[in-house]
Amino acid sequence: MTGQPPILRAENVDQSYGDVSVLEDVSLTIEPGEVTALIGPNGAGKSTLIGVLTGLLEPTDGAVHYNGPETARPIGYLPQHPEFRPDFTVQETLSFYASLVGDDETEALDHLEQVGLEDAADRNVEALSGGMTRLVGIAQATIGDPPVVVLDEPGSGLDPGMSLHVYDVAGSITETGAAVLLSSHDLALVERNADRVVLIDEGQIKETGTPAEICRRLEADSLFDAFEASTVAEAGTVRVQGDTA
Repeated sequence: MTGQPPILRAENVDQSYGDVSVLEDVSLTIEPGEVTALIGPNGAGKSTLIGVLTGLLEPTDGAVHYNGPETARPIGYLPQHPEFRPDFTVQETLSFYASLVGDDETEALDHLEQVGLEDAADRNVEALSGGMTRLVGIAQATIGDPPVVVLDEPGSGLDPGMSLHVYDVAGSITETGAAVLLSSHDLALVERNADRVVLIDEGQIKETGTPAEICRRLEADSLFDAFEASTVAEAGTVRVQGDTA
């Protein structure tokens, strides 16, 4: 804990689509200067919760409160599958996003340097690898220095070395005091890099705490073992919420 008040707080959030309940009475806090990892089985409600926290979805009930400074961009967001307009270079792309929040081209390049892609500034975005596209997405998410940065599966589909680099970049963002919330299925990297873990299952928060605290509470040797002990999904299945079968 940083000793500061939470920068983002969800209170008793419900999210339903018709008769299907996706989130039920979800309350959590996001702390400044920390990496918070959201984990859970497929279909547990992670993406929906991210949508609510970023303001992309209006909750059916409950509320999300932002307690950070007034800024042009309070929350930066990297979707799971970032896409950029073709026929533009990386530098042109980031400069465009920078112009939306009053940053100049130099500041855009600083964000590109932060993710380690300064040498790709003149490359067209459609010529980037999947990992490089994800890094450009993280740079875009940090433009304007938002106090909260949300990364949806930032390491998905990447090779181990690139995934590790992405998590290192996520950790570096918090050095300025920003809060990072990321979702992930890579529990080994989460255990290694996250300050706090939020485990969601069947649309409800099951566990919160540091990786060590969660393992200790569940008498587990690793976060993976704790995950297995606290979720109800069978291996190889995707649970569909609202299914009464």
